[in-house]
Amino acid sequence: MVVALIAAAGVLTAGFVTGFGDDESAESTVQAFLFNWQQGNYKQAAAFTTGSHGAVAAQLAAAYDDLNATASFLSLGPITQHGNTADADFTATVDLDQGRHQWTYNGHFAMVSRHGDWFVEWSPSVINPSLGPGDRLAVATSFPPRAQVVDQSGKPLLPKSVDYLIGVYPGRLANVARTVKAFSGIAQVDYQQVLGEVRAAPPGDFLSLLTVDRTAFRSLWPRLSHVPGVSFQRKSERLFAGDAGDVAGDVGTENSAMLRFAGVAYEPGETVGLSGLEQAYQDELVGTPTTSVVVVGPDGRDLTTLWTSQGHAGTPVKTTLSSQDQTAAARTLAGRKESGEIVAVDSATGDILALATHAGATPLPPGGPLNARIAPGMAFSIVSAAAMVGAGVQPDTPLPCHGSEAVGGQTFTYTGQKPSATFASDFANGCGTAFASMSTKLTPAQLAATERSFGIGAGWNLQLRAFSGAAKSASAGASLAAQAIGTSGVLMSPLGMALVAAEVDSGVGHAPALIASDPAAQWQAPLSGGQLGELRQLMRGAVRSGAAGAANLPGKSVYGQAGVVQTGKHAWLSWFVGYRGGVAVTVLEAGATPQQAAASLAGSFLSSVG
Repeated sequence: MVVALIAAAGVLTAGFVTGFGDDESAESTVQAFLFNWQQGNYKQAAAFTTGSHGAVAAQLAAAYDDLNATASFLSLGPITQHGNTADADFTATVDLDQGRHQWTYNGHFAMVSRHGDWFVEWSPSVINPSLGPGDRLAVATSFPPRAQVVDQSGKPLLPKSVDYLIGVYPGRLANVARTVKAFSGIAQVDYQQVLGEVRAAPPGDFLSLLTVDRTAFRSLWPRLSHVPGVSFQRKSERLFAGDAGDVAGDVGTENSAMLRFAGVAYEPGETVGLSGLEQAYQDELVGTPTTSVVVVGPDGRDLTTLWTSQGHAGTPVKTTLSSQDQTAAARTLAGRKESGEIVAVDSATGDILALATHAGATPLPPGGPLNARIAPGMAFSIVSAAAMVGAGVQPDTPLPCHGSEAVGGQTFTYTGQKPSATFASDFANGCGTAFASMSTKLTPAQLAATERSFGIGAGWNLQLRAFSGAAKSASAGASLAAQAIGTSGVLMSPLGMALVAAEVDSGVGHAPALIASDPAAQWQAPLSGGQLGELRQLMRGAVRSGAAGAANLPGKSVYGQAGVVQTGKHAWLSWFVGYRGGVAVTVLEAGATPQQAAASLAGSFLSSVG
C-alpha cells in the first residue's frame, strides 16, 4: 500500500505540473482522486468528480467518519478505458474499532472525459458499491455477555441482578454533539470516543453507552435524566452482585478508571475485572465483540450487512468453590454487628470451598481470608501440640496450668477460669502458660520441622495473592515458648490455618487449589497414625468441653481449637480452626471485647454445610 501511495503522490505531482487534461489516460485522474480522498483533502478530491463539489466533499468526509474509522488506505486497481469513458477499480482498507479490525472491500466507479479532462462520474456507489442515494455506512458492535466465574459444578457464582443500560437512539438526537458532551461529562468517559461511537451506530437502534448497577444508577440518573435524548433500559444480568465477591471479584464497565489507566479506548459494552478472579482471568472472561459494517437507508433502517468480524464468547472460569458452602458462609456472617471471615477447604484435596467476609463495626486485619498476616495465638497450638505429640508427649502427661509462668526470663500469663492439670486439658482450655512451659520439651528444630510439615512458609500456586504463613527462627527459651503459643513472629492467614486443620483431618497435607484445573500438590503428614489420633482427640476435647465448646454440634463430631488475640487497645480477634465431615474451616471475628465468638460462628456454618 505504501508503494502505491508513493506512486500516486508522484503521478499527482506530475499531473499538476503538466495538466491532467493533457493526458489521454484516465489513470492520473483516478490516482489523484483516490490520493486526495485518502489524505482527507475532500474538496480537492471532489474537484475530480462530476458532482457538486460541496456535496461530494461532504459525502466523502462522512463516509468513514460514520464508521468511526481511525485510518483508511485506498489502492489503485485495474482501469479499463473505452474512448471517452472508463471504469476504475480500487481496494479500500478501513481501520475500525481503534485499529482492532480492518475492513477491506473492492470499489468501482465510472469515468468520463469532457473536453479532454477525465472526471469520476459521481454517485454514492463510488464510496461503496452498495450505497444508494441517501444511504450511509454504520458500524454495529455487540459484546457477548461476560463469561462467568463458576463453582465446582458449573453454577455461576454471581446471581442475576438488575442492571441499567444508559444510552441513546442516535437517530432521535436533535444535537448529537451537545448530548454526547453532557453525557460524557457526567459519566466521565471520553467525549470524542463516545461521539464517534454514536455517529457510527445504526441510527434507529438503542445504543447502550454505560452499564451500571442499581447503586450507581441512583447516583447518576438524576443528572443524566436531564440530558436530551438519554434514556435507559433495565436488564437482568450476572455482572455485579454476589456472595463470592471476595474471590470472584468486582467488574467495572465502560467508565471504569482501570480501563482509562490501561489506555483502553472507550467502547460500549466493554467490561473489565477490577479484582479477584474477574481481574486475574480478564482475557478469558471478556471474549471479543462482533463488529459489522452495515448500510443504513434514509429512514434509518439497516438495509444490508457488508462485512462482519465474528466475535467469540468468553470462557467460564471453573473454581473449586461450592455454592452451597459459599452461601452458608455468607449467611452465617450476614447481619452481625462485628466483622468476620470464613474460609473452608476440602480436607481430602485442599480445594477451597468457601471464602466469605463481612464488614462490621471493628475492622478485620487487611488481606482477607487468603492473604491476611495475623498472629494466630492459641489457635496455633494445633501445630505446637503436633510437635509435642511427635516428641513423645502423651495427652495425660501432667502439666499444671498456672496464671503465670516464667520461661527463659519472660513471664507468660493466662486468664482462663478452668483448672487444667494435663496436656490434654491444657490444650482444651487454651492454657498458654502450660504450652509455654511444655515448649522446653522441644528443640527449635523440632518445632520448625513441624511447621514446615503443615505447609507453613510453602509456595502456593494460587491466582490470587495468598499467604501460607511464616514463623521466625526461634531459639530455645522465651522465643520458642512464645512461638508455641502463636506469637513471637508467627503469622498466619485464615486459609493457612484451615489447611493445618485439613491435614490433621485427612493425614495428608495439600497445597490449596482455587481453580478446578490446577494440578494437585500433596504430602504425607509426618505423624504416625497413632499420633494423628492423639492430636485429633486433643482437638475433639477442645470442642467437647474446652475453649472451642461453642462449635460443638450433635451428630458428626467437630474437632478444633479456639483462641483470642488482642490486636489493638479496644480490639480483639477471635479464632476458630477445625473440621467436621471432611470440611476444614477457619473462622475469624473482630470485636471490641475479648469474648470468643468465632467458635459459635463455626458451629453455625458447619451445621449448615452438614
